[in-house]
Amino acid sequence: MINNRALVIIALLAVIAWIANASFYVVDETQRAIKLRFGEVVEADIAPGLHLKWPLINTVRTFDARVQTVESSESRFLTAGRNALIVDSYVKWQVTDPNLFYESTRGDMARAESLIAPRVDESLRNAFGSRDVSTIISEDRDEMLLQPMANLDRAMRQEVGVAILDIRLKRVELPREVTQAVFERMRTERHAEARQYRAQGLEQSERIRARADRERQVALATARQQAETLRGQGDAEASQIYANAYQQDSEFFRFYRSLDAYRTSFSGDGDMLILSPDSEFFRYFSNPQGEAQN
Repeated sequence: MINNRALVIIALLAVIAWIANASFYVVDETQRAIKLRFGEVVEADIAPGLHLKWPLINTVRTFDARVQTVESSESRFLTAGRNALIVDSYVKWQVTDPNLFYESTRGDMARAESLIAPRVDESLRNAFGSRDVSTIISEDRDEMLLQPMANLDRAMRQEVGVAILDIRLKRVELPREVTQAVFERMRTERHAEARQYRAQGLEQSERIRARADRERQVALATARQQAETLRGQGDAEASQIYANAYQQDSEFFRFYRSLDAYRTSFSGDGDMLILSPDSEFFRYFSNPQGEAQN
């Protein structure tokens, strides 16, 4: 009798424990949850914490609410100039509407990624298709992806119940078969630009050289004119000084001029002059007093 009563108590305790375990559930802080009743959603976006449900009637589905990453495979995109680019990217997303997420994916994360990946590929294809290669290379790629990311985020919130937080490009490069051709074309363009710059430089150098030569000729002509003017003024002043000196003592002036002529005539070795002894040139040799000979 006692054993039967103990078994009944144990059975009741087991049933109570099962009911308690089936009635209470915990939603972690990193999760989003919904409550179902026979497959129909009766409570969406349950907050983290301890909650109560009806056993066998209600079921709870939880989803990871942390930021998820979808790595895309290499894709070949065409630019506005019909140039092919190899693009490798990834997208960050997060569950924001557990009810819509469950209805669109049945709570399958892989299914959600399969819905997001092609939409990301389409957005990137449109973004690259509206720009040429030079713009894509020089433009800020983060800014280039702002509008596609905003459009995709709005669509995914409405269709899948997830938010697109970020789209990043890991690698953007030309296909191997066209890389060499592009490099050759770029090299040709740069050589043409270099030749143009050299021609412009030569033209400017010739212009500068011609201007410098013209300024030099003008400066030399001006200097010559000033030199001739100064020389003329000096000669006039010298003549005036000589004239004044001659007027003061004409005989001494003639004597000084004769000495200067002697010094100049006999300054070198082997100089020879053939003159008559009574020549006016030897006037002060034969007559130191300087009296004129008849």
